[in-house]
Amino acid sequence: MSKEQYLRMCEQTNMEIDWDKCPEELQDFPEIVLTAMNVFHTMGDRIFPDIGYIGKDYTNYNTICNHYIVENYEKDFLYEIILFLEARTIKSSQEALKAEMNRIKRK
Repeated sequence: MSKEQYLRMCEQTNMEIDWDKCPEELQDFPEIVLTAMNVFHTMGDRIFPDIGYIGKDYTNYNTICNHYIVENYEKDFLYEIILFLEARTIKSSQEALKAEMNRIKRK
């Protein structure tokens, strides 16, 4: 459900808007978060067959930051956001790989 759909639903049902339950959209985040997501998705992935996703390839990190015109004072915070996104992606990959291995073992 998008934010627009939620607001329309609240309007139609005469419910009071609960902003904690309202879905967030990309425009709700600060510019640095959007830049971090763009940098994260631009960087290459490191994936191995038996291990799965092991993280991002930081070889071109500075070049990508320069391309997105990231100021020096923003780079530390940007890096932390990218590490957060990377950790979540690694965990998700490990869980998916483990579930697939368990499914194969059950057969």
